[in-house]
Amino acid sequence: MEKPTHTSVSLGLLANVCSSIAIILINKWIYTQYGFPNVTLTCIHLFVTSLGLFACERADVFQSKHLPLKKMLPLALTFCGFVAFTNLSLETNTVGTYQIMKTMTTPCIIIIQERFYARSFSTQVKLTMIPIAIGVFLNSFYDVKFNLLGIIYASLGVFVTSLYQVWVGEKQHEFQVNSMQLLYYQAPLSSAMLFVVIPFVEPDVWSFHGALGEWPIHVIGMVLLSGVVAFMVNLSIFWVIGNTSAVTYNMVGHLKFCLTVVLGFLLFHDPISMLQLLGILLTLSGVILYTHIKLKEQKSMAVKLPMSTKE
Repeated sequence: MEKPTHTSVSLGLLANVCSSIAIILINKWIYTQYGFPNVTLTCIHLFVTSLGLFACERADVFQSKHLPLKKMLPLALTFCGFVAFTNLSLETNTVGTYQIMKTMTTPCIIIIQERFYARSFSTQVKLTMIPIAIGVFLNSFYDVKFNLLGIIYASLGVFVTSLYQVWVGEKQHEFQVNSMQLLYYQAPLSSAMLFVVIPFVEPDVWSFHGALGEWPIHVIGMVLLSGVVAFMVNLSIFWVIGNTSAVTYNMVGHLKFCLTVVLGFLLFHDPISMLQLLGILLTLSGVILYTHIKLKEQKSMAVKLPMSTKE
């Protein structure tokens, strides 16, 4: 695969940040105003993503590539596990506890990649997680309550999410495919799996507001808009991980967390304290420090490569 330029990486990260924040705000409206079922909405997101990719493939935006179904099933399963355990974690934990546990995803990814994929991370990169973890803790300090079941669900969610994100990058390199080609297979598989479990986890979904046809038209419109934005989110996630790394994607996730808190304050008038502001600043400092270190390491590698070629 062709190596992306700094400009394309920046644009990819920007697209992911903008689309992710947009879908959070849209979904928050859907959930708070109408209590729309979570797993059903995720299934709709993946179905719309599948349709979007099919349309792109037909329009020759990309060429589909045959991938072995047996090797794609684990990726689809871990996505469903990530959705299930994330929802269970949110259901059994406070938002503060959920956010703190979520910060463990980055170190978990590093452990998996170092232990099983022979990847290495500098001490400087690992140290950037300290201000991020402290920042998230300060932001969530007044909403932290631990319980055994919640910790179990959150821990499983961290592990499955980490595994999923690692595999998104590894599968792209293993099969030598781009983000669209990989998502073209994964989205329909995950959508079908979630569709099968919906009757068990959300049995009242079809009686929501009486029947599917009786849902308010503006709610259906917002759900479809959410699906279109989800298509952009899913595509940008695969692109960012495939062209950078799962760790970089997680660092961008911390940035999105900070921006979401600020936008929640500006748009929904969610309360924000001085302690939360301090937490946001610490988290942002960790993300900026990580970016600085990674750029420095990339420049160092770029200098070493020509020298080794001459030798």
